[in-house]
Amino acid sequence: MSAPRRLSRIAFFGTPEFAVPALDALEAAGRLPILVVSQPARRAGRGGRVAQPPVARWALERGVDLLQPEGVRGDDFLGRLRDLELDLAVVAAYGRIFPRTLLELPAGGCVNIHASLLPAWRGASPIQAAIAAGEKETGVTTMVMEEGLDSGPILLQEATRIGTDETAGELSPRLAAMGARLIVRTLEALQAGTVEPRQQCDGAATYAPMLRSEDGIVDWNRQSREVAWRVRAYEPWPGSRSWLRGEAVRIARSRPLASCAEVEGRTGLDRPGAFLGCRRVEGFGRAPVVRCGGSSALALLRVQRPGGRRISGLDLVNGLRLAVGERFGTAQ
Repeated sequence: MSAPRRLSRIAFFGTPEFAVPALDALEAAGRLPILVVSQPARRAGRGGRVAQPPVARWALERGVDLLQPEGVRGDDFLGRLRDLELDLAVVAAYGRIFPRTLLELPAGGCVNIHASLLPAWRGASPIQAAIAAGEKETGVTTMVMEEGLDSGPILLQEATRIGTDETAGELSPRLAAMGARLIVRTLEALQAGTVEPRQQCDGAATYAPMLRSEDGIVDWNRQSREVAWRVRAYEPWPGSRSWLRGEAVRIARSRPLASCAEVEGRTGLDRPGAFLGCRRVEGFGRAPVVRCGGSSALALLRVQRPGGRRISGLDLVNGLRLAVGERFGTAQ
């Protein structure tokens, strides 16, 4: 059993909306951080307006001291933290790799909230990776940070089922709320000395690299269930898209179909990406079907043309008067 710790002087590192529930939970538990560190304001949106990240807005609204350094290795920044004589740093999706000097600066080290059941899905996009792999369960881990990529000793974990049609955009706030509850429990256990960090099994680790825009381009050679997993994983970003008649059509909701055997041998319909016509999809209605790898097919339930609103796949087909055999492609 670990020795009890004093945890009254806490700094919080975080940037996106995912980290805000943890701040709310710490405040409600009487553990308001004495300092919040967030990434700097960036230009965002079509107008290019400078916008503060959600964590920074949270601190500004409450009058909590806020730092927004461009990096976390500068002597001035580390010196300011050192002067605070921190007991602990809590980290949630901050977006920077911590050097050893920062990891060792708080007396009790740094504790991270990670959105997976480590050692599964170490890295920048664990929520998307779990869905894209077709996993049925994920969760949240609190861990002691070290220099390796999400490889530090585990403190506490909580698991949850992934819904059959749940997207990353829907799963993320659920995990954020779980992480908020878990960090409060973790700090209580650390303070009481009732939690013993346990080492991860590096041999069981999987990795979730940072997503790129091109990851959202649909590969119709994959099995339809794999395409559907990725559609869910990449919603809302980077979004799943495929080119049709020279424009990128976004696929927001889909449903894998086991087989398109009835069109085998028909000219033009045996190629991945071919439009096979429309079928009735249970619980939804009629939807266009696209050929995928291994004689599987994907029903397009909700789609979006560039600059347009989301519509049903059937409305897309009717609006374009799409002919059977036309292809969705991977490039213009």
